[in-house]
Amino acid sequence: MIVAFLDGLDSFLYYPVLIVVLLAAGLFFSVRTGFVQLRLFPESIRVVMEKPSSEGKISSFQALMVSTASRVGTGNIVGVSTAVCLGGYGAVFWMWLIAIIGGASAFVESTLAQVYKRRDENGDSYGGPAYYIETALHNRGLAVLFSVCLILTYAGGFNMLASYNLQSTFSVYGFYDAKTSPWVIGIILAILVGWCILGGGRRVVKATSAIVPFMGLMYIGVSLVVLISNASLIPAVFKEIFRDAFDFKAIFSGIAGSCMMYGIKRGLYSNEAGVGSAPNAAAAADVSHPVKQGLVQVLSVFIDTILICSATALMCLCSGVEPTAELAGAPYVQESVKTIMGNFGPVFVTTAMVLFAFTTLLGNLFYVDNALTFIHRKVPSKRFMLGFRLACAAIIVIGAALSMSAAWAIADIMMAIMCLINLPACVVLSKVAVRACRDYMSQKKEGINPVFHAADIGMDVSQLDYWK
Repeated sequence: MIVAFLDGLDSFLYYPVLIVVLLAAGLFFSVRTGFVQLRLFPESIRVVMEKPSSEGKISSFQALMVSTASRVGTGNIVGVSTAVCLGGYGAVFWMWLIAIIGGASAFVESTLAQVYKRRDENGDSYGGPAYYIETALHNRGLAVLFSVCLILTYAGGFNMLASYNLQSTFSVYGFYDAKTSPWVIGIILAILVGWCILGGGRRVVKATSAIVPFMGLMYIGVSLVVLISNASLIPAVFKEIFRDAFDFKAIFSGIAGSCMMYGIKRGLYSNEAGVGSAPNAAAAADVSHPVKQGLVQVLSVFIDTILICSATALMCLCSGVEPTAELAGAPYVQESVKTIMGNFGPVFVTTAMVLFAFTTLLGNLFYVDNALTFIHRKVPSKRFMLGFRLACAAIIVIGAALSMSAAWAIADIMMAIMCLINLPACVVLSKVAVRACRDYMSQKKEGINPVFHAADIGMDVSQLDYWK
């Protein structure tokens, strides 16, 4: 009964509500910024390597790694597999489309987070959607609601899903017992995550900066081996992806279970463009101009979906293993890799899932700490944070024992609510991001390193902690 209700609410929120909001907002931002996600993509690669102005500050690259740690997670493996197995080949195209359009949303929300970021007592910066909603829209009630939704989404829905996805990869092994193994795996994972997050935000930044690049490159490397070994199948796979994606008769005859909806839902879950999570990491970066971090977050979306999600999809579809509902999730990826790596294939996927899930959990809780600080108007007491983090660890254990449909539905619903608060706020404030982008390009044309002053784009500097 509960699962049926969650599935119904999930379907309603995504069609017609969120599909319209996502596409409309993404296209609106794309047009207003002159398709910045494509036009300035080479610039995003350049600025990500810039160092902060002073030692000890969080760099663009570190902020990218935190947001990518949350984006690049179990959704890149299990989410893509589920979309293809249940939605069909065309789901891959819709994932690509939502990433390209969503890149503009990621740019706007992260640029706004930089513009309206705050300064703490140590001189470091912090911020996110809650802060620009409160400061620019003068609506603390809505900002608090967003923060509560973020906490429920990332400490609850997303972390439960990451835990479930991780333990599901062990189902192919002989020692796995459906009744006890999920609990054991969940407890071990909760202990590891709890130990790390009790060290605070700095440890999260360092850990994710070290793990994410290795994790992503290793996974893409194996995907390329599978693709090269099955190169003759690539043209047929691409043909089927585009054929299925534009089979509108099939799509609209059952849209809730179509390739379009699975592609959009799993693509959004994976890259989180417009959800309002990545701006929390973006605001922590020390940059000379807000647009630099906006461009960095565009890069994060592309890394997540165009590279890593595509790696999973093409690796599986070119493996010769036919996607079926029975294989949905980790088993399809494991069977695909097994065609090349033999019995080591499932072990490799499990290892990748451990790394993906662990960094997802850490990145998610980094965002949650920021939301708690906003609600309390200060960093909560050590006693409160200890209790809260223990509760987060307990949620990870519970998530491991959920059913697949319940885990995905809870995550989808919470993510949809965040989008429906953040994206309209970004639309209202988009003129700030657009003017900042024009200011950035104007300085680039003059051949200087862009430095932002809020007054140059007509902003009231009395509302800001930075850019005066």
